[in-house]
Amino acid sequence: MRTAILFLLASGVAGSGFAQDVAPDQTIRPAQQSQTPPATQKPATPAAGQQTTPPSQNESNRSVLDVKPGGEAIKNKDFYVDSGYLHPFRRMPKYVLFDQKKVWTSPFHTAKSDIKYWVIFGAATGGLIASDKWLVKQMPNTKAQVTLGNDTSNLGAAYTLIPIGAGFYFLGTAEHSEHFRETGLLMFETLIDTTIVETIIKSATDRARPLEGNGKGGFWESTGGPWNASFPSGHAINTFGVASIFVHEYPHKWWVKVLAYGYAGTVVGARLAARRHFPGDVVAGGAMGWFIGDYVYARRHNPEIDKRANVFQKVLAHVSVGGME
Repeated sequence: MRTAILFLLASGVAGSGFAQDVAPDQTIRPAQQSQTPPATQKPATPAAGQQTTPPSQNESNRSVLDVKPGGEAIKNKDFYVDSGYLHPFRRMPKYVLFDQKKVWTSPFHTAKSDIKYWVIFGAATGGLIASDKWLVKQMPNTKAQVTLGNDTSNLGAAYTLIPIGAGFYFLGTAEHSEHFRETGLLMFETLIDTTIVETIIKSATDRARPLEGNGKGGFWESTGGPWNASFPSGHAINTFGVASIFVHEYPHKWWVKVLAYGYAGTVVGARLAARRHFPGDVVAGGAMGWFIGDYVYARRHNPEIDKRANVFQKVLAHVSVGGME
């Protein structure tokens, strides 16, 4: 019974799709209905030398959950710091409160199209919670491995991720790169959201870590206090949340996906190697983080930024790895 309650709680946060923001399927407003042009009227064609611009991937595929856009992290009035360096941060508390409302009420408003996320994530989490105690026993356990895992885990700590976000924001501000500024802001908002979700669920589940007590990872048995419980993994939820932001911000670059997910995967592997988490902890945390990052990007991305390429974007557009873009 406890296991069922826990995986329902986790899957509700990660897989429900923030359904109150989901656009209605196949809803056509009168102004959007196609009209057949008169027989004597030819469809408009681009003038000679004029190119039509297809919708960017960022606009046409903002979120796997089809989240409706909301208030942008970087508004048009913020371009080139017209409103000040720190002005966008003033909106963030309101945005985070809105995000949290959507996170915790989403299980009660799940769209039918998003039930698949409940099934996939719920089954994976439930299966791992039931078997991860056995899985941990099968993993190598040496002093060198645990030490390396603990050291590598620093890549996913707040004191590492926050400076990365700050670097993107302030470097983008100095170089007039709204894209970099937005990436930094969305990282901050995502990290705040994931930290709140992680802390609440940790307090509710209070799961013992693999090296605590009898090593069975019992829920409501942590000796380190609810704020330091094992489920879900804070490193996993934070790093996969950040990875989700990068992948959405740079959707056309496969190597960005490799770096982002490779970074997050390395942190997750380190937490397992250090025997600080069970497999179910990191899978649950990673899934929650990715969906929260997906939601934040879809809700806060300003499409106008995609049209304002600067030196960073021009250089990045020509970067390739191994001859492939």
